[in-house]
Amino acid sequence: MSNKVNKNALRAGTVTAGAALMMLLSSPAFALTRDDGDDPGPGLSVGETLGLYVAIPILLFLVIAGLVMLGDRRKKHH
Repeated sequence: MSNKVNKNALRAGTVTAGAALMMLLSSPAFALTRDDGDDPGPGLSVGETLGLYVAIPILLFLVIAGLVMLGDRRKKHH
């Protein structure tokens, strides 16, 4: 059992180190360089950002979880 735990820990450490290395290598050096035809438009406000990336995913999760629970409840009654 200890050997399996050590292998899993080694695998997790390797994946974490690899992901950290990739993030360090992908620096935003050219992020400010504009390309031809680039038209970014206005930015999002804090409220719009939180709604889009926090509230909507949580709401979708709750709706899907509710539908799954409803379907499971109907199967148990039959």
